[in-house]
Amino acid sequence: MKQEVFIIAEAGVNHNGSIDRAIALVEAAARAGADGVKFQTFRAKDLVTPDAVKANYQKNSTGEDRSQYQMLKELELLPEDFSKLVTCCASNGIEFLSTPFDLPSVDVLAGLKMCKWKLPSGEITNLPYLRKVGALGCDVILSTGMTDLSEIAQALSVLETAGTERSSITVLHCNTEYPTPMCDVNLSAMNTIREAFPGLKGVGFSDHTLGIEVPIAACAMGATVIEKHFTLDRSLPGPDHGASLEPDELTAMVQSIRNIEVAFGDGIKKPTPSESKNIRIVRKSIVAATSIKEGELFSETNLTAKRPGTGISPMRWDEMMGKQADRDYEPDELIDA
Repeated sequence: MKQEVFIIAEAGVNHNGSIDRAIALVEAAARAGADGVKFQTFRAKDLVTPDAVKANYQKNSTGEDRSQYQMLKELELLPEDFSKLVTCCASNGIEFLSTPFDLPSVDVLAGLKMCKWKLPSGEITNLPYLRKVGALGCDVILSTGMTDLSEIAQALSVLETAGTERSSITVLHCNTEYPTPMCDVNLSAMNTIREAFPGLKGVGFSDHTLGIEVPIAACAMGATVIEKHFTLDRSLPGPDHGASLEPDELTAMVQSIRNIEVAFGDGIKKPTPSESKNIRIVRKSIVAATSIKEGELFSETNLTAKRPGTGISPMRWDEMMGKQADRDYEPDELIDA
């Protein structure tokens, strides 16, 4: 039986700095049926230098007139805002998660007793950061965009040495382009990660493609965690809205993944309750192809196979050849055993 997928609705910075919009995102994620809703915790001054350039996708969505620092500054939430979000998540029956992007933000989230730590691809080569999170000894979900296996191995080594057991770590395959072109998704890398790092809690997928088909496919390939950006309105200004799902699409993705989970079944090949009633209807029986007189020998000429399957199975065809009819038969009449 396939393990249930933990679905993270990535709100990220799609609140645009508004706690009210952040709360609305929590409520939308809960309605969609996601297991967790994730935000991003950072202070722009601790995350980027004042002259750090923006990625092309950020320039395309927010323009080139402001620096990355200025963009991020407008997307900050206050520490007390995250406390409100924890309360909001609890009242809506959804798990709170937030990705810290700097060391002070790790402390903020640790103070909120967060039980799962989602680490972003950009911090996978940040030794002090990995060491600090690893020392917490909590469950870790590690995104691996822009990496190769050697960098993943180094990050795992730091986390484990700091105090987090490998059996508590889930590694997510990821591509850090927004949106990710289909030709660069490389879902098969999930299998490569699984084989390269035995003993992980799980392997999953953090998705930045448009649409919902790729995370559904990742689920079918054995992902234990799926992460997907969502927004209340894709037309809102901001760096991530354009590559995010809207609430109805998030709902469709969650429902599709849950359907795939059920469809995996137990792996035993046998007639299911829903189809068993059709066996007698769609299978065939041996019937008279022509009028047959008592004492006549059954042959390829006077027998055939037709529905329903309530008589002798055609699998006994050879056994019936040459037998004597014990009575008269009309065409299409089922042959007696």
